[in-house]
Amino acid sequence: MSQFINSRRPRRNRKSEAIRAMVEENRVTVDDLIFPMFLLDGKNQKIEVGSMPGIFRFSTDLMLKEIEECLKLGIRAFDVFPAVEDQHKDKTATKSYDPNFFYLRALREIKKQFPEACIMTDIAMDPYSSDGHDGLVKDGKILNDETLEILGKMALAQADTGIDILGPSDMMDGRVGYLRDVLDKNGFMEVSIMSYTAKYASGFYNPFRDALDSAPKFGDKKTYQMNPANRTEALIEAQLDTEEGADFLMVKPALAYLDIIRLLKDNSSLPIAAYNVSGEYSMIKAAALRGWLDGERVMKETLLSMKRAGADIILTYFAKEFASLTN
Repeated sequence: MSQFINSRRPRRNRKSEAIRAMVEENRVTVDDLIFPMFLLDGKNQKIEVGSMPGIFRFSTDLMLKEIEECLKLGIRAFDVFPAVEDQHKDKTATKSYDPNFFYLRALREIKKQFPEACIMTDIAMDPYSSDGHDGLVKDGKILNDETLEILGKMALAQADTGIDILGPSDMMDGRVGYLRDVLDKNGFMEVSIMSYTAKYASGFYNPFRDALDSAPKFGDKKTYQMNPANRTEALIEAQLDTEEGADFLMVKPALAYLDIIRLLKDNSSLPIAAYNVSGEYSMIKAAALRGWLDGERVMKETLLSMKRAGADIILTYFAKEFASLTN
């Protein structure tokens, strides 16, 4: 028999479920999660996203029921995205700040019925833009400073509905400071900003764009979203967002960017959010449906990897499924 020179045996701390639980270093709970949801105009609408098994687009009446169900499972935070029909889209995203538009009316109703829920919203032009880009387009270029004014109108309209957190996902330079200033000057000092700090130009977003029909009508988003090859650049974005008044910093996507989550966690005192994006969700679901993976186990392992990397908050389409399994 082999003789151990060192008497340390790490396996002793793995010998039973009770001991493993005692020494567990990281744990994902429902309180860590934000559930992204897709909102439709109309009534009694529940349409599954073809490329996201188990995820649906809801009209307001059915989204209210879905949120109520999620609250009973312990999910308390929701990120609501609008699926806007083409007839409502234009080059300057005017519907994004129309108080009578279905998205803003729905947000107001959600907060009225569920004041205890934390509601996050999206600040970017692409759901409302006929060009499908996050910023204003002129001669094939995305205009930065001109976009900020539109984002400011959007932010004020959303804040006025009573929501809790704004999520600027547009990646325009200076938008966090601009939005913070606009919000404060108009009396919305309590509205938080979760900045999409390190949002990469990724191939993992396609199912989300299917859900909202918001893909760019030309080109790509590489002139404003980050290069997947870059790490140090995330620190520059984080420093700027912090100085401009962000309350949370987000990394998107999450699974292929665990190193960036850890980088921001190690270099910031702000809470770090990770967006477990649509493509990450869909590839697990697709493999599980074919029997190639244990979907439940891989879901939990994936979320745990984000937590272990340093995420304080995880936006994930697995939120309801995770909550159902842990209740």
